[in-house]
Amino acid sequence: MYDFVSGCSCEEQLTDTVRKLATHSAEKVIYQTSLMSALLHGVYDGATTVAALLERGDFGLGTFNQLDGELVALDREVYQLRADGSARPAHPEQQSPFAVMTFFTPEYEHHFSETASREAVHRVIDSVITSDNHFCALRISGEFTAVQTRTVPCQCRPYRSMPEVLGNQPVFAFHQQAGELIGFRTPQYMQGINVAGYHEHFITRDRQGGGHILDYELARGTLTFGAISKLVIDLPQDRDFLQANLNPDNLDEAIRSVES
Repeated sequence: MYDFVSGCSCEEQLTDTVRKLATHSAEKVIYQTSLMSALLHGVYDGATTVAALLERGDFGLGTFNQLDGELVALDREVYQLRADGSARPAHPEQQSPFAVMTFFTPEYEHHFSETASREAVHRVIDSVITSDNHFCALRISGEFTAVQTRTVPCQCRPYRSMPEVLGNQPVFAFHQQAGELIGFRTPQYMQGINVAGYHEHFITRDRQGGGHILDYELARGTLTFGAISKLVIDLPQDRDFLQANLNPDNLDEAIRSVES
């Protein structure tokens, strides 16, 4: 993917390919409703509406009440990525038990003109935002050779835990598709509060399909990204959340099992 210059480290060469964008000085904030550990436990109903999420950001991801598919937000539009692999605009009154939103103001841009794996994309970001102690928001607009996704089917009470639900998750493969990838890189110390590492969702350019990303290969496209250092969490006050076990012994293992 890259022609490395003799005498330059990989990190130096990657950094040289990234363009610094002019950004305004507005504070960058991530707004989050509930916790990932609550979702793992089966807290699948929340009171936060899509309309309320859009007051906190124009970009983000999450899920819907009853774990009814994946949520992706971009350009002030929110979509529901359904269990059959399709996508549709979300209604303002739909509610979410877990979502992560921000007003996307990227600091950096990188153009991929050749095929790049998911790991190669992440290396570009990691070479510029080298500290794992800040959050990072990222977006790719481009053409993808392949994208593997999963979605979650709508659940009914009594709710099973998320690892149990995803034991039979629908998986989809998109080939030669133009689309948008949106996501966050979250610090490792946030595991359980959020999803540590990279968490990404995909939606096709025609907004007809998508899902939670398991893997992808980018053919060509533009990556924009930036660091975020402030997090606001809105904790639920309902009985399900208050009685949930939010610190199980196998928390890290459980999160990795549902995100990979």
